[in-house]
Amino acid sequence: MNGVKERFDSVSESLVEVLSAVVLVILFLLQKYGTSRVSFMFSPIMAAWTLSTPIIGIYSIVRHYPSIFKALSPHYIFLFFSRNGKEGWLLLGGTILSITGSEAMFADLGHFNKSPIQMAFLFMIYPSLVFTYAGQTAYLIKNPDDFKDGFYKFIPNAVYWPIFIIATLATIVASQSVISATFSVVKQSVVLDCFPRVKVVHTSPNNEGEVHSPEVNYILMILCVAVIHIFGEGNIANAFGVVVSLAMPITTILLTLVMVISWRTSPLLVALFFSVFFTMESVYVSAVCTKIPEVGWMPLAISLILAFIMFGWCYGRQRKIEYELKHRIDLETLKMLLSDPAVQRVPGLCFFYTNIQDGFTPVLGHYIANMRSLHKVTIFTTLRYLLVPKVDPDERIIVNKLGLEGVYQCRIQYGYADSLNLVGDDLVSQVTRSLQAHVENGWRGSPAEISVPEESLQADVENGLGCSPSEIPELEESLQAGVENSLGCSPSEISEIPEPDEILQADVENGLGCSPSEISEVPELDEILQADVETSSGCLPSEISELEEAKKAGVVHIRGKTRSALPTLGVPLPQCIEVGMVYEA
Repeated sequence: MNGVKERFDSVSESLVEVLSAVVLVILFLLQKYGTSRVSFMFSPIMAAWTLSTPIIGIYSIVRHYPSIFKALSPHYIFLFFSRNGKEGWLLLGGTILSITGSEAMFADLGHFNKSPIQMAFLFMIYPSLVFTYAGQTAYLIKNPDDFKDGFYKFIPNAVYWPIFIIATLATIVASQSVISATFSVVKQSVVLDCFPRVKVVHTSPNNEGEVHSPEVNYILMILCVAVIHIFGEGNIANAFGVVVSLAMPITTILLTLVMVISWRTSPLLVALFFSVFFTMESVYVSAVCTKIPEVGWMPLAISLILAFIMFGWCYGRQRKIEYELKHRIDLETLKMLLSDPAVQRVPGLCFFYTNIQDGFTPVLGHYIANMRSLHKVTIFTTLRYLLVPKVDPDERIIVNKLGLEGVYQCRIQYGYADSLNLVGDDLVSQVTRSLQAHVENGWRGSPAEISVPEESLQADVENGLGCSPSEIPELEESLQAGVENSLGCSPSEISEIPEPDEILQADVENGLGCSPSEISEVPELDEILQADVETSSGCLPSEISELEEAKKAGVVHIRGKTRSALPTLGVPLPQCIEVGMVYEA
């Protein structure tokens, strides 16, 4: 917005700051809609910026100082330091902003291959920067008093306002990239459990990286507006220079570790890489560190605060997980707790939220010990985040019976594009339907769960074969000897043997003692099996009826006093119970 002040002398510095703050506030308020709707404009804007500024630079070079390209010769570096000494070293702090942004290209390796980045830098970015900075330098050689705002000064009057619009839009795009990168880093930190859980909303069903965090968004907006009004533009540049200069040696150190540990690069090449780059970057860092008293301390202070929060969160979460795994409750312990006559199974349906899948959280034991009760139907629920856009509806909710009456395990799986903003009753209905289907399939669909008495099975085998138990080994030997010997016929006689269907029909008629016309009256095997299972066990109708009665009696959601996804699931707050517990060190 400094371009407005450049053209209108009546515009004050405070008004420029207000205009900048208004643009930032609008930009932050639009974040909830995502960048996919306007991202198609980013490339044309940056292309216009990258192509227009070097054209103006060439015009300035031709008009003011055509021999400016002598500055590309490396010997001017040694000549500069030999003439200026310590003052030249301090002036490096003022040139750091001319190379900022180059390190961001390597962050794009996660989105592009190496070749496109190299081509874009060598054939577009680097020539554009050379012509633009050379043009500004040529103008400043002839107009040394305009060094405070050399960019807008060297733009010709005929194209001033178009360039102003392009520059403003390019600045907004650059700000958007920083905001989006912040959301992405926060989201990855939350997934890695290195940052406190904040709400992360995926604004695109197709791109996993397009996320928005309302809490982080508003905190950033407040901090940016405060920094603009408190410190002003010049001091912000100092803070930015400190951050960028420190990012460079940190990147070099991390890349050196990757080369040694992961890539197994030759020690000679690693030493050559580290010594060259780290030496150059250290010179810049040493010069920029002189700007720390001039608001350069601000990003360092913010970094320390964030580091304190992240280390504190990681330490607390690690200790909590270690405690829960050490003191987790297994199924036998739960049976022992419920066998206490003082513990009652009260009517109702309870969703007990836990992060432990192998066992139960210690909060359960604390709850039973204090409340002396547990709901008749208790479903231990775990939320699981998957790195896929959407989870198939059939795999969204997985329910298992835990071998204890009325106790089940439920795992809710969701992808980054799935919406968890469900009404609480819908969640309950979905889980109960899955539980009912699991109960029905468990009793009807799995032959392994249907127990048949061993004596009855042996009797059926004997009767079906028409032989005594002593003859069974002889039959097995006959089968091993070959089909021809066991049938007692030659190969030519095999074709005279009736078809298996005819043999089976005859066996059924003889076994059932009825004529073929009466066979149709016999119930289907599935009906007989289902009737036998339901009659013998009596568990299928009673288990489902207990589930329905528990749902009618009331639903409650229990969780420990930690931030969870219950608000995101849309669970009504009157149905929520928070159980506090002291984790002993």
